[in-house]
Amino acid sequence: MKTYSGHSIAQNPASPCPPEWSGQLVAIPVRFIRFYGGGRRRVTDTGIIEVHCDLAEDVEEFFEFMMAVQFPLSSVKPLSFFGWNDEHSMAANNTSGFNRRKIAGTERWSKHAFGGAIDINPLLNPCVCGGIVQPAGAVYDPSRLGALTANSPITQFLKARGWTWGGDWDSPKDYQHFQKP
Repeated sequence: MKTYSGHSIAQNPASPCPPEWSGQLVAIPVRFIRFYGGGRRRVTDTGIIEVHCDLAEDVEEFFEFMMAVQFPLSSVKPLSFFGWNDEHSMAANNTSGFNRRKIAGTERWSKHAFGGAIDINPLLNPCVCGGIVQPAGAVYDPSRLGALTANSPITQFLKARGWTWGGDWDSPKDYQHFQKP
């Protein structure tokens, strides 16, 4: 595994990350295939994803795999780019990791709060619970470019490495969400 010289979480004074967690989180620079021109063309881009240091190797390999299979993403930016606002990040169809938030409707911390989860293309892979779709305006159509399914190579790659996919859950169905215990 690579050693990372710095990360935006600890360096950003506005970060909601408690100091005791920041030393466990790394910002990984990644290359990815970006949608361009309505998905007709794809271009290589770069981004940063923040995750727990124990998951860094998995995430690096995952992004290399996505490049190899040409799986497109809209963007890969830390939540700090969106002023720590998860709704803004999801509305931008942003793929992200660390996000200090609680599980909706509970007082329990999400796996994102510890850098243990990633969300992929939220507008294409929404969370659906009781007829409510998040983010607003998202539509799940498994045939669309950038959508995830149980049989997609992306899903299979992460599941083979011990990650769970929110699309396998009974409720909510969280098609964008992967987490590792």
